[in-house]
Amino acid sequence: MPDDQVALIRRAQRGDAAACAALYDEHYDAVYRYCYYRVGDTDLAQDLAAEVFVRMVEKLDIYQVRGRPLLAWLYTIARNLVVDTHRANGRMMHISLDQAEPAVDGNAMPVDQVARRLEAECLAAAMARLTEDQRQVILGKFVEGRTNAQMGALLNKTEGAIKSLQHRALAALRRALEIERCYEV
Repeated sequence: MPDDQVALIRRAQRGDAAACAALYDEHYDAVYRYCYYRVGDTDLAQDLAAEVFVRMVEKLDIYQVRGRPLLAWLYTIARNLVVDTHRANGRMMHISLDQAEPAVDGNAMPVDQVARRLEAECLAAAMARLTEDQRQVILGKFVEGRTNAQMGALLNKTEGAIKSLQHRALAALRRALEIERCYEV
């Protein structure tokens, strides 16, 4: 973890509101996306992301810098909140990559819009068949554009393990797409 990041965390731990705000600004988008991909509702994802940062502020005094990014800890908080939410609602949902930023194409024919929606639903079902680590690698690498080193730090794995996990995740996604009969692969 870079020294400036450690210094920012230390300032936030001492109660520096500007440092807490800087951590929020730096990590909010990633935490929101993480929540959104798992709950599929914009408002709920915003609420969960906000709760992650409330808990960060409440528990920051016990957070220990151990070389892993703060974002890894925030993802853990978010995962726990998402699991609690799914338990309360009695269902689990994962959003496909296509649904993350829905494109509005006023020129698209209705049949094209239906086809895209069906593909998105199929991809969501296929992604739900993956393990949490596999989903995180696919989302982190292909949606958020993170490097193997960054993913390794977030998942507490080596770069080699991330490459292997990515390979297995893509193979598992292909098999899941075949099972869901999304595509002729």
